[in-house]
Amino acid sequence: MKIKAKVIPGYGAASGKNKDPRYSKGTIASQLSHFKERGLDLSPYFPGTLNVNISPYNYAIKESKHFFEQVNWSEHISAENFYFFDITLLFDNNKYEGLVYMPDPKTKEEHKQSSSTLELILPKIENLNYGAQVDLVIEDSQLAIFK
Repeated sequence: MKIKAKVIPGYGAASGKNKDPRYSKGTIASQLSHFKERGLDLSPYFPGTLNVNISPYNYAIKESKHFFEQVNWSEHISAENFYFFDITLLFDNNKYEGLVYMPDPKTKEEHKQSSSTLELILPKIENLNYGAQVDLVIEDSQLAIFK
């Protein structure tokens, strides 16, 4: 399925922009080795997330590409579960392959997202700013998109 989305600010935790002393390098950098141990190498991607609003749509999990249970990646919070889904972002006549990064809402303690926000892990994209309109290609077998 192809839908339009708008780039929005996030909490800044994933990239470390929020300067939280618990995660000085950002949460993604702190999680990289834990995901790699489980078979998912995120090193080709920018170590942060790109937040997009897919409103008026919402999503529901069907079948994730990767699911990791009880990842104990920080001494500051309890272990979390993580889902990953395939995603393609289209912007400025370019195609970027990546993943939807989704800490399980059932185990995530901080920085909760709305049901119309997706966090994307992608290569660094130049000239992509807040407010930009992008197209997302989402695997129907992995995420259900609905109004």
